[in-house]
Amino acid sequence: MRLVIVGPGRAGGSIALAAIAADHEIVGVVSNDREDRFGPSLSPGIPWPDADLVLICVKDDQIESVAEALSEWIGDTPVVAHVSGFVPVTALRPLSSPSVSIGGFHPLQTLPDPERGATALAGSHVGIGGEELAEDTLIHFGVSLGMEPFRLEDEVRPLYHAASAAAANFVATALATASDLYAAAEIDPSVAEPLVARIAHNVFQSGGRESLTGPIARGDTETVVGHLVAAHQVSESVGKQFRLMAEATAILAGRFNEVKDWK
Repeated sequence: MRLVIVGPGRAGGSIALAAIAADHEIVGVVSNDREDRFGPSLSPGIPWPDADLVLICVKDDQIESVAEALSEWIGDTPVVAHVSGFVPVTALRPLSSPSVSIGGFHPLQTLPDPERGATALAGSHVGIGGEELAEDTLIHFGVSLGMEPFRLEDEVRPLYHAASAAAANFVATALATASDLYAAAEIDPSVAEPLVARIAHNVFQSGGRESLTGPIARGDTETVVGHLVAAHQVSESVGKQFRLMAEATAILAGRFNEVKDWK
């Protein structure tokens, strides 16, 4: 396939490198940089290249304005998609026409930089939605990158994206807090890796509530209070983070009424 990447940042650059490795061709890149390492640079006034797919990889709040800006420029490129997991495909309506099909292509993966992101895409899931031609094209493209497509409708995007943010960032926050506590105890945080891997496995096998362990799940108030005291002794911020996550765990465990006893 012949691709144009609009916004070759972390997501766009990751997809571009993965696409090149899968023998697709990047025929144009729209970027603020005068030179781009992923392909020929495009700017207004330069004829739009013959392409099969345009991927808009900009921030969520820029998608509609970028779509408006491209509407008079892209010609009859068959498929245009954004890579947001939150913004509806309908944000691309300025580009939709009898000859242009719009869609969404959201890699469910962290893409910290193009090199690591490109490697991480294979084996990841990708949420796909939109008009019929766009969906078919995006499924083919995702599979070519070694990804596993699933259907993502506009009406569930806020819930889906909230779930994905929780799955990624809440886990990272919990582990960062745990690392601070281990460091204060002069213990290498890596000792918890097998525990974390087993808990994650249990959650996907049996569910989060069923996988809870430790004093909150048991209702062992004195131990929980001891944890809270120890966390606050590390720092005020670590103490606050630990308490918030402990309260969230108590809600999940059905023990939130016991929080009032955590003094």
